[in-house]
Amino acid sequence: MGKHRVLIVEDEIPIAKMISMNLRVANYDTTVYYDGREAAEGLLESHDYDIAILDIMLPGLDGFSLLEEIKKYDIPVIFLTAKDDIASKVQGLQGGAEDYMVKPFEILELMVRVEKILERTKKLDNVIHVLDLEINMEEHTVRKDGEEIILKPMEFDLLLVLAKNKNIAISREKLLKMVWGVDFMGETRTVDVHIGQLRKKLGLGEHIKTVSKLGYRLED
Repeated sequence: MGKHRVLIVEDEIPIAKMISMNLRVANYDTTVYYDGREAAEGLLESHDYDIAILDIMLPGLDGFSLLEEIKKYDIPVIFLTAKDDIASKVQGLQGGAEDYMVKPFEILELMVRVEKILERTKKLDNVIHVLDLEINMEEHTVRKDGEEIILKPMEFDLLLVLAKNKNIAISREKLLKMVWGVDFMGETRTVDVHIGQLRKKLGLGEHIKTVSKLGYRLED
């Protein structure tokens, strides 16, 4: 399966560029519009998108109106907006949006939501290839050069998070929340121990980088 295509419609240029840059680092293709009407016109020419991220308050055509155009092509939508009132959320979700995020937001959370929606809509491949590894999310298996390597459940989940967010530095605290859950009461040392096991079992010493005073990054 090729790269997933993401449509971004956001009139705040720094935010649009930040979203696009992070998605591209994570191996997505992105198309950005800063105007709702221009995005609607662009859809007439090209609408082969796997997901769309829309602001609501847009020049030209607002996000709710643009959603009606996007629905014609069966593209799932995440609304991204500063409007955090209940009425807007209800209108967006009842109108057919898959999810809703309020600014300010963490880019990593947005990327996790993008991935979850792609999984739910069956647009995400169940197998991830990174370096010489094949990670099968459905089978819960990891193969290195075709040979299966047995990982403990938390080791697998940690590897999956690093692989899905390759080339992105993730703090120990965020890794704890993403892998062990928000209610986990353990220490960040837990992450270090599991990283050590992944490096040893999979020969990833050179590829799982320690980011000083932060956490870790998987580099391909």
